[in-house]
Amino acid sequence: MNNVFSGRSVSLMGLVLGLASMAFAVGYLQMVEYLDPCNLCILDRAVVIGLCIVFAIALIHNPVNVGRKVYAALATLLSLTGIAICARHIWLQNLPKDQVPDCGAGFWYMLDTMPLAGFLDTILNGSGECADIQWQLFGLSIPELTLILFVTFLLLSVAMFVTTGRVHNR
Repeated sequence: MNNVFSGRSVSLMGLVLGLASMAFAVGYLQMVEYLDPCNLCILDRAVVIGLCIVFAIALIHNPVNVGRKVYAALATLLSLTGIAICARHIWLQNLPKDQVPDCGAGFWYMLDTMPLAGFLDTILNGSGECADIQWQLFGLSIPELTLILFVTFLLLSVAMFVTTGRVHNR
């Protein structure tokens, strides 16, 4: 009998979760609700895409032992990066109005015109648009929901790290 938490099934769960979250973000929030993502939301999406790539390659490759742990380490690193970005975003949303930073230039403009170090510093400091709560589900803002998503990715990464090798049906 196949183990529910084999490396391949964990990779599949991570990939499906990532694709579903991107479909929700782009297909519903952006296309139906007409919410443009702020700079930190764009970074969150980039991390989710990175996680999808790691889980997809792990699913196709289906490595054992060391290879699986490498994919798990990459997924863990990306999950922790997403958690840090969400924590910063939630912190910005909970600042008093008089302490919210001014709105800055757009993501793509800054990426084109600034050196990478300056771009990352500016993005991670956030801007006034990142402090706006534009949509909620069950009283949770988008960054709070995304934090739950990244914690789930982290749990899947840990599950991938501790799972057994390939499952062979004989």
